[in-house]
Amino acid sequence: MPAVAQAGPQVRTTPLRGSLEQRLGTLLDQPPFDQATWGLYVIDERGRVLFQRNANRLFVPASNTKLVVSAAAVVLLPAEYRVRTSVYLNGSVADGVLYGDLVLYGRGDPAFSTRCYATDTLAPGACDSATVVMGALADSVRARGIRRVIGRVVGDGSYFEPRQLHPAWELFDATWWYAAPVSGLAFNDNSIDFRITPGPAVDTPPVITWTPDVGLATLENRARTVPPDSSSTIGDNFFRRPGTWDFWAEGTVAAGRRPWIESAAVPDPNLYAARALAVALLARGIAVEGGAASTADSLAYRAARLGSPLAERLGRPLGDLIFPILNISQNTFAEYLLKILGREIGGIGSWEAGLLVERRFLTDVVGLDSTAFSLVDGSGLATGNLITPRALVRLLDYVYRHPRRDLLLRGMPRPGQPGSLLRRFVGTPLEARVMAKTGSITHVNSLSGYVQSPAGRRLTFSIQANNHTAPSEQILAQIDSVVVEISR
Repeated sequence: MPAVAQAGPQVRTTPLRGSLEQRLGTLLDQPPFDQATWGLYVIDERGRVLFQRNANRLFVPASNTKLVVSAAAVVLLPAEYRVRTSVYLNGSVADGVLYGDLVLYGRGDPAFSTRCYATDTLAPGACDSATVVMGALADSVRARGIRRVIGRVVGDGSYFEPRQLHPAWELFDATWWYAAPVSGLAFNDNSIDFRITPGPAVDTPPVITWTPDVGLATLENRARTVPPDSSSTIGDNFFRRPGTWDFWAEGTVAAGRRPWIESAAVPDPNLYAARALAVALLARGIAVEGGAASTADSLAYRAARLGSPLAERLGRPLGDLIFPILNISQNTFAEYLLKILGREIGGIGSWEAGLLVERRFLTDVVGLDSTAFSLVDGSGLATGNLITPRALVRLLDYVYRHPRRDLLLRGMPRPGQPGSLLRRFVGTPLEARVMAKTGSITHVNSLSGYVQSPAGRRLTFSIQANNHTAPSEQILAQIDSVVVEISR
């Protein structure tokens, strides 16, 4: 029997007997896992099939979907690709006064993000913090002699389509950072970080503050502090009125609990970014009399964009965008990258154009059958994504043989290292021999990647568990046990 840890089920490390097919059958067909629908495909570095179960059936891959957008970007975008964000003048300047609007034009850079600064990468400083980036743009504006703006700071997100929320995402998810809107501009993952601290006594309101505070959000605090042995329910009771910046919080916060962050999505990333730049300008003594505004109309400031930019920022290297997509499964970065593919390769910054680029990449470049997948977004948040385990393995095998594979491989989670495999496989023989992308939505868990055999062979695998009701700890431990057996 597998050992049982105090924190929950552990990976089975005691060897099973029999062939690989018999050993994996033992794991997959024991209750309660026999009620799940399993899809597995495993090949060695020479392409020989070591094991397969339902390998050609379509499965919901959850965040394994991110492997597709990442691989397509690695292969199709230029190696030196970086996103440019520009500031344009829409008016005339005299004696340091801009008589008109200052236009912040985004081309889909998701890395105006504090989260990307230290937690999303093993290399500190991979991305600049959101406030540092806006400050640098404001410094450039001041350096060009602008001291006063009679008009507005306008966030122009028209590089992408006007539609910012995917129609296949559930309405409830639209409140949260993991389903944030996707436009040509981005700031702080298009979300606000609410810091929640228990109140000074039972029945008092908890203390809730938020960052970045650019003067757009309001919060009605309806929650209360409860005794220390009570549960905290505020995390499931955070709401935003649709289309507004008005948030409210209900539920409870247990006294004595350490402060934590709940991140909620904003309704308009273009206005969010524009307001952030306006705040940065004000901090540098530049008055903005018209406030902040936003647009997704590509014609509104077309004439201004034909001129030279007043200020410009060159974004992070492509690998720094892919890293958080794979390492911590950052949805927003994945959706931005999909629309970037649509705009740069297909000419339109839309979900449909990005998906068409992915489809042609998978069929024409990787050589997959077009019936082996059906994708609807870039992150895997939508339950309508479908792909076969065999297709995922063939994609991973193709990327591993590609000259630019390191852009993808360095982002793949690894056991014991920051990322989604931080606490998985630790203490097993695979602790230093596996790198794989996780996936998880309701009733779905997946893991696809590479594992090294004791003889040093590279094995490529995809494990899909659909339609299960097992607790998260149990199904993850079982999936990891399968990988341990594969590696033997």
